[in-house]
Amino acid sequence: QVQLVESGGGLVQAGGSLRLSCAASGRLFRFNTMGWYRRPPGKQRELVANITGGGTTTYADSVKGRFTISRDNAKNTVYLQMNSLKPEDTAVYYCTWAAHYWGQGTQVTVSS
Repeated sequence: QVQLVESGGGLVQAGGSLRLSCAASGRLFRFNTMGWYRRPPGKQRELVANITGGGTTTYADSVKGRFTISRDNAKNTVYLQMNSLKPEDTAVYYCTWAAHYWGQGTQVTVSS
């Protein structure tokens, strides 16, 4: 089993920045794709960004140019740097491992 623990969520003003972290542990036999999804209030979860074990990244159109995903393979940790935050970024953010294992989520609230 793989366990994921997110941290770094909180309340931030529009235009501000926040960095989320996710540490993976358990049966990690390779550097699988890790990613971030989010669930806005009353909506389904949507992909924010993915990063492969080799460092190839994918972003949702809504966050391109504002968010950056990165990883530290030595620490089995993935990060999401969020800049120029907007109220519509408000959501519960989830970390994923191989698009199969999910963290518990961390709340991000952006005030106007």
